[in-house]
Amino acid sequence: MQVHSYNSQAGFSVVEIMIAMLLSLVMGAAIVTVFVNNSYSFNQDENIARMQDDARHALREIAFDISMAGHYAELHIPEAVTADGGLSIGIDCGPAGDLNWMYRTIEAATGNSMSIAAIDNASNSAAAAAHSCFQSGELLDGTDVVSIKRVAGAEAGALTAGTVYLRTNGTVGFLFNGPAPAAPPVAVGMPRADWQYRPSIYYIRRFANAPGDNIPTLCRKALRGTGPDMATECLATGIENLQIEYGVDTSEDGHPNVYMTNPSLTDMQSVVAARIFLVARTTEIDTRYTNNKTYSISNAPDMVPGDSFHRRVFSTSVSIQNIRSMNKMGF
Repeated sequence: MQVHSYNSQAGFSVVEIMIAMLLSLVMGAAIVTVFVNNSYSFNQDENIARMQDDARHALREIAFDISMAGHYAELHIPEAVTADGGLSIGIDCGPAGDLNWMYRTIEAATGNSMSIAAIDNASNSAAAAAHSCFQSGELLDGTDVVSIKRVAGAEAGALTAGTVYLRTNGTVGFLFNGPAPAAPPVAVGMPRADWQYRPSIYYIRRFANAPGDNIPTLCRKALRGTGPDMATECLATGIENLQIEYGVDTSEDGHPNVYMTNPSLTDMQSVVAARIFLVARTTEIDTRYTNNKTYSISNAPDMVPGDSFHRRVFSTSVSIQNIRSMNKMGF
């Protein structure tokens, strides 16, 4: 007969249990640390990737619009454009008292083309003086503003009410509110084509959704909606600086000889290229990061943020073919 020893079947000792608990705590802490670090890395990578996507989209939009400045379809002479008296001027976006700015393609006093115009390192007062549709305190001071006038890159199909079109036969042009001008001009005969008119003004707004959220955003004033009026469209959040250098052709060979940061409207008659710079930042802070880098773009003051936002500088160069073509044709 076997005799079992109950003494040999004793459980864990207190010391063994404490060691097991300690090992479990260490392993648990390690797992939590790995999870937290992975979650942090994922969130920051996503934050930076979103910033880069937004900045690239913003850069594409403004670069394309600038490259199309002065595009009036087959019409190469801006002063040949007139406006239908029946156009609703709504809330215009030119200097105070100028209620026809958005439909004018030339400056009345000088005859200069208004296809593209710039305000360098603008203040709110300078922006409001040039464009009355800016709200008080809307602009992020010290950033550039550029206004562009052009038509769409393709002929319009069915014309809709509340949209402005340029009708041209290649010799003269006529701006009117769709679907048809009140009194079709005799000067524009057949054959003719209609093109959607798209003036716009690019700028950096202080906020994204509401004043005080302090998320700088690239926006534009664009001719949209019933009326139509210059409506605000925002393209990308986290864009905190816009700087543009304009390549001016001083030798009339079609190539830029000098780049200007603060060109006059007269200088703009010979602009054939542009360099565009954006500074983009993440919309969320990185609590483990301090940004002490120095950012130098164009003629903007150097910036050392000293905050916890990641930033990148994006840039591109574009050719402004329509103004170059007009120059070559002697207009």
